[in-house]
Amino acid sequence: MGVMTFMRTKMGYFLVGGIAVVLALFVLEPLLTQGNMLASSRNVVGSIDGQDIKYEEFSPKVEQSIAQFKQQYGGNMNPQMQAMAVDQAWQAEIANTVLTKEYNRLGLTISGDELFDLLQGNNPSPLIVQYFGDPQTGQVNRAGVISSLKAQAKDPQLKAQWDMLQSEIEKQALQQKYSNLVRNSVYVTSLEATDDYRNKNKLASFRYVDLPYSSILDANVKITDADYQAYFDANKKRFDNPVETRGFDYVSFSFLPTAADSAAVKAQVDKLAQDFKVTPNDSLFAANNSDVKVPYTYISKGKLDPAVESEIFNYPVGTYYGPKLSGESYKLIKVVGAKTSPDSVKASHILIDPAKVGGDVVAMKLADSLKSVLQKGGNMAELAKKYSVDGSKDTGGDLGTFARGTMVKPFEDAAFDGQTGDIKVAKSQFGIHVIKIVKQIGSSRVVKLAYIEKPLVPSQKTRDAAYKKASAFLSEVKGDNFKELAQKKGYTIGLADKVTATQGFAPGLDNPRQLIRDAFDAKKNDVLAQVYNMDNGFVVAHLTNIRPKGQLTLEDVKTEIKPAVMNAVKAKMLTEKMNKAMSENIDQIAQKLGRMVMPVQNIVFANPILPGLAQENKVVGAVFGAPVAKVSKVIEGDKGVYVFIIDGLFNPAPMSNTFKQKETIMLGVTQRALGGAFQALQDKSEIKDNRVKFY
Repeated sequence: MGVMTFMRTKMGYFLVGGIAVVLALFVLEPLLTQGNMLASSRNVVGSIDGQDIKYEEFSPKVEQSIAQFKQQYGGNMNPQMQAMAVDQAWQAEIANTVLTKEYNRLGLTISGDELFDLLQGNNPSPLIVQYFGDPQTGQVNRAGVISSLKAQAKDPQLKAQWDMLQSEIEKQALQQKYSNLVRNSVYVTSLEATDDYRNKNKLASFRYVDLPYSSILDANVKITDADYQAYFDANKKRFDNPVETRGFDYVSFSFLPTAADSAAVKAQVDKLAQDFKVTPNDSLFAANNSDVKVPYTYISKGKLDPAVESEIFNYPVGTYYGPKLSGESYKLIKVVGAKTSPDSVKASHILIDPAKVGGDVVAMKLADSLKSVLQKGGNMAELAKKYSVDGSKDTGGDLGTFARGTMVKPFEDAAFDGQTGDIKVAKSQFGIHVIKIVKQIGSSRVVKLAYIEKPLVPSQKTRDAAYKKASAFLSEVKGDNFKELAQKKGYTIGLADKVTATQGFAPGLDNPRQLIRDAFDAKKNDVLAQVYNMDNGFVVAHLTNIRPKGQLTLEDVKTEIKPAVMNAVKAKMLTEKMNKAMSENIDQIAQKLGRMVMPVQNIVFANPILPGLAQENKVVGAVFGAPVAKVSKVIEGDKGVYVFIIDGLFNPAPMSNTFKQKETIMLGVTQRALGGAFQALQDKSEIKDNRVKFY
């Protein structure tokens, strides 16, 4: 609750929080996911520049990352979030290794004086501000920092936390130094500023005639191997694969609840409703029978299904709700209590540790004595400094303002059930609290509920029937007849393409990690050897392609580039047609082609969109490089082929502030430079990623 307690309970997450600084600093994208599945040791997760990353060293970092995700998303973790947490830890490992190597090469260090300033000087680290700063003013409580630093000598756990925090502060400071070096290497010339200004402000008005690719049916186009090869050769750089991917198709055998399953759940809920109304203990009955646990305490709106809340918060105490089907589950609720309560509370406290004063009885007597002193006008700040074991004692016991669900239940009940100015005593797992309610803010209705929820789930019979069908298909299918057999049996085929080894999702699949792991251990055209259990069905899968890291071949991308090659062939056909209609008069060209002349007014180079049509970079680029009043040559665009004639080019007024223009450009250039610098460091590193064997 205070600074020290916060550090003890939350510092486990700050390292992962520091990761976000690195990632944001260098604009990391999934480019960091590198693939080479050949690890020489069973416990090696990967290696960076020959430095092995052992599973036992990497796993705690993954756990920290997962803990942060759980904290951020309320404890809920799905397979995709799990994979993201693993990837975040891996990206941080890469960033830390390659940047440390670069810092050493450049001789970047943090001196003792710099570190002192970052910890307790006039330029505190953002982490010190986070943990020791006043949320309202942003001012750092330096006395609290110094007190906590001194307390390390008697508290090994606190010392370990400070060592971790100091290490992260140094890392962030080095990152800032490095980013400043990169920023200072970037310069925008006056010519660049002028060009950028003109590109955004110079106007062009022109007319064009187009022949869209859609005017030729695909069936009337014959694509040759030479066409594919020509397109591939012209666009080779686009097919440099940064990470190995695999593709598979699959058939899913759903076990969604049948009508009979729904009827069975409804019958069960109806029986529960009868027993619920006569049970002598509402809360115990609900806790024993609900598949979804809702705390038996006062809750505010925003915690339950909105459809339920719209009714339940208006019900008087003693009212039953349901059983009613809402979403994918039946709800059965009794309103046990209702009242008006503050939305948030500002409070301070004194935390007494019973173990340090002789036990619970002595601690409670001390708490009652302190309560009496405070009720008679005693100074909370002085008493907190003398008696509290919580870090907040250095700020007078101040805990700031908090909403329901923030504090432990006994503390929350005391703070929200009292009145402004009350002194309360409460016992929690942290010890005995003497609480002063400084202020209560807002007011809204809260309710206490005995809550039962039963989701619609498939019966075992339904699951068994789906599994039987999946198993029968798996035993019959082969790699060379997967699609044919699935279609023959009337099954829908799903497709997952360009799947990386570590991703936690795949189109149409809700829990695909094991399937993906097996796919990276299979050969092309293999039918994977097991039936996979997803959240709503069983899946049989077939590996269709493997795209290795590096330059792809034409065969790897042939299917993917077919639409583009089709348009390239159409472009040749339409260019020939348009060339036959060429004239110095654009209206005559349109007449010969049976097309309209389309006018475009006041378009800028930086926004190359033809109104009502599409973005056409080549066309607009050609416009700004062509002479006025002369029909252009044929331009092959993204949606068709074009000819145009420029009616006028209009230069903008002279730039009034070159410095400001440079400054604006620098913002974008600097960010790209930081990302580019990190990418260059990564490209120079030898990164082997074997995570698919472990996660």
